[in-house]
Amino acid sequence: MAAAVTRRVNALRVEAPAADVESGRGALQEAAKRAVDAKDDVWVAADEGDTESTGGASRPLLFRTMKVKGSILHPYRFLILMRLIAVVAFFAWRVKHRNHDGMWLWATSMVADTWFGFSWILNQLPKLNPIKRVPDLAALADQYGSSGEANLPGIDIFVTTVDPVDEPILYTVNTILSILATDYPVDKYACYLSDDGGTLVHYEAMVEVASFAALWVPFCRKHCVEPRSPENYFGMKTQPYAGSMAGEFMRDHRRVLREYDEFKVRIDSLSSTIRQRSDAYNSSSNKEDGVRATWMADGTQWPGTWIEQAENHRRGQHAGIVQVILNHPSCKPQLGSPASTENPFDFSNIDTRLPMLVYIAREKRPGYNHQKKAGAMNVMLRVSALLSNAPFVVNFDCDHYINNSQALRAPMCFMLDPRDGQNTAFVQFPQRFDDVDPTDRYANHNRVFFDGTMLSLNGLQGPSYLGTGTMFRRAALYGMEPPRYRADNIKLVGKADEFGTSTSLVNSMPDAAIQERSITPVLVDEGLGNDLAALMTCAYEDGSSWGRDVGWVYNIATEDVVTGFRMHRQGWRSMYCSMEPAAFRGTAPINLTERLYQVLRWSGGSLEMFFSHSNAPLPAAGSTLSSAWRTSTCRRTRSSRCSSWHTTSSRSCGSSPSSSTSRGRSARTSCTSSPS
Repeated sequence: MAAAVTRRVNALRVEAPAADVESGRGALQEAAKRAVDAKDDVWVAADEGDTESTGGASRPLLFRTMKVKGSILHPYRFLILMRLIAVVAFFAWRVKHRNHDGMWLWATSMVADTWFGFSWILNQLPKLNPIKRVPDLAALADQYGSSGEANLPGIDIFVTTVDPVDEPILYTVNTILSILATDYPVDKYACYLSDDGGTLVHYEAMVEVASFAALWVPFCRKHCVEPRSPENYFGMKTQPYAGSMAGEFMRDHRRVLREYDEFKVRIDSLSSTIRQRSDAYNSSSNKEDGVRATWMADGTQWPGTWIEQAENHRRGQHAGIVQVILNHPSCKPQLGSPASTENPFDFSNIDTRLPMLVYIAREKRPGYNHQKKAGAMNVMLRVSALLSNAPFVVNFDCDHYINNSQALRAPMCFMLDPRDGQNTAFVQFPQRFDDVDPTDRYANHNRVFFDGTMLSLNGLQGPSYLGTGTMFRRAALYGMEPPRYRADNIKLVGKADEFGTSTSLVNSMPDAAIQERSITPVLVDEGLGNDLAALMTCAYEDGSSWGRDVGWVYNIATEDVVTGFRMHRQGWRSMYCSMEPAAFRGTAPINLTERLYQVLRWSGGSLEMFFSHSNAPLPAAGSTLSSAWRTSTCRRTRSSRCSSWHTTSSRSCGSSPSSSTSRGRSARTSCTSSPS
């Protein structure tokens, strides 16, 4: 191949090979392969073969298992054994040589030494067999297809946020844009934003996102942009080009950058725009009751939290809201238009469809414990069951974005693998962070935990759930047992009370257990709107198993870890997926105060979990935890965490019109869809 030609335009480096350029997906796979090859001095491939026979048919394996070389692992095990002998000898000496003059001091020190010795043993046991599992994206593409029409299952993506000040709204919009632009079949995933503050600024920001995404997403697809968060992409000093249209790239790049700068100005000015609009409407309404409402762009009052809070419109007291901002797209690609005087972008060969985007703000009422993030996640789980009901769910914090466009395909290699994929409840990714100082003085990268402890647990029943960057199987979130422990036909009759009073929700659950299922579009009519409103009410979970045996667990600070423990206790497995470039990236504390507060919160939650009924090592009826995994988790609940029915398969393409942006009215019952 001829040497690459480097062009410099406006301090931006673009590498354009003289011959044909590989596609963006191929470039990412090559980068991942180089990353694996670079660590061959540590990891070796396990002997697994290339296929697995299931039901008389041979299916290719979708991930590879790597083990630490024996020349490294065996000396480490021997060293641990020597240390264990030394610890036992030390305790024997302490017991034999008691200090009778200061018995109370000796007893106190013995208790402390015993505790730390026990802690050290628990810390070492899971590290005796670390395992790395590498997704085989090429095998997934061969079996399910690699284009936008690949026959992959449906995914619902959950993003949570609360306060647009504490969690800057620019982070949230970039997270959503990276999700809308990811490399996954457009009609097979949907994105949900939960705004737990119920603010109008978040809703109108999503409307702006939908408008800008109509330009950003085709640009990413045309030029194989990485990463697909515009703030992070345009902030890169160098942007190596991996597309096949280098001649048009610089022109498109300048125009999209200009549009993004204007988009940021609109996002930054939303608060003042909403306030000015509301002041104008309130002044013209001539009301004498002193109530000053917050008004939407269409001239209707916002049903959520107002700027000047009033009865039924304040934090902790407002109606539930569901707003479909982008409709579910059709199943057929829709090519864009060629360049013209009005539209300078040539998207004539690019699919311009956008995935479904939904805004949610659950109902809040005084006197109810709304359970913070866990409560918001459970509301999204129920609402999405009626709107898209994908068999898989991915959750993000609002400050994490998709850094690798293959990030949604990688966990599918574990979920769909013929060996034990159906018994995998969730796939956890490591947390990687931007803007950490070169010395990492506050240990934000947590290398020991993410690249050590989690790989060690990967060799047992699987890693813990860390709260973000995780793909779940929806059936596992519903509290169902894995297929190897449950009957082929599960009757939900008599169990409806566990899931609440919604018949529509219960009827959707058998379909959610079909892992090959795609997303079936629905029409949000009055009946469905009433069902959605009921699912978001504060009283819906009363008398049900939500927050205990169903959904995310309540009444504990570390709801993420405990939710993962519950699934492991039922017999589910989990997988740890590390890929290059990193699948997701986020922001980390930038000063000591924030870092100490974060560690204090995790430590307090872990201590609370250790003494609670949710502790995985404690015996429970029907528990199927492996003894090794039970022992290893005992140490992690005691110490601070360093993170963060078988039915007939039915497939359906979206028959609804193409994605459209809704700027229309949000009804007071708060369950509306954008016009087609």
